Amino acid sequence: MITMRSLLVRGMLVGLAGAVLAYVVAWFFGEPQVASAIAFEEAKSAAAGEAAEPELVSRGVQSTIGLLTGLVIYAVALGGFFAIAFAFAYGRLGTLGARGTAALVAGAGLVVVYVVPLLKYPPNPPAVGNADTIGRRTVLYFTMILISLLAAAIAGYAGRSLAARWGAWNAAIAGFAVFAVIVGVAYAVLPAINEVPADFSATVLWRFRVAALGIQIVLWGTVGLLFGALTERALRHAPHQAREVASSA
Repeated sequence: MITMRSLLVRGMLVGLAGAVLAYVVAWFFGEPQVASAIAFEEAKSAAAGEAAEPELVSRGVQSTIGLLTGLVIYAVALGGFFAIAFAFAYGRLGTLGARGTAALVAGAGLVVVYVVPLLKYPPNPPAVGNADTIGRRTVLYFTMILISLLAAAIAGYAGRSLAARWGAWNAAIAGFAVFAVIVGVAYAVLPAINEVPADFSATVLWRFRVAALGIQIVLWGTVGLLFGALTERALRHAPHQAREVASSA
């Protein structure tokens, strides 16, 4: 029987698989840019006559076990929340099956949770930026995530409310417009942050941000596609339980 517990377990397992694939992307495309950023910071400190700060954790550990551990924790948690979102959405999106619902939830999650905040506060290599403003930057970034989630919820409610009168297509456009307006206002109101040194390599910065986006695409894509395939297979063997999945949310 497919229960909420089985969906959560499946979500966390596919999250683990996504973490492994995301680690490969991070290792080959992200870590070289991090190393370049650290070398830039060390060279700048040496030129200013500043002593290098001792490493609490070696760079080798950070780029291997540390990176993988962080990705696993993040991806497993993401997989659990994804399973909850899937259970809520399944059966409420017209004729979409398990695969289509999972793909749509994953795509929407990637945009709402990562891409929208990214466009306002793009990531920088760990060695770039003012250490004294980490707290403020973190608060602003998570504020943007919360606003994006709230905007998605309001847009979804508006779209579903208008569907009966305007039709599904027009209601979807209206919902998207509501989302865009709320996010646009947030972009205009929240302060901008630009702490990248003027002499920092634009190429390294660009490649780091592309790698960061690639990691998220691989992670969300793996979770969405693998979760959908496994869930659809399970429902195929027990088709009468499809309604139970939707009603359990």
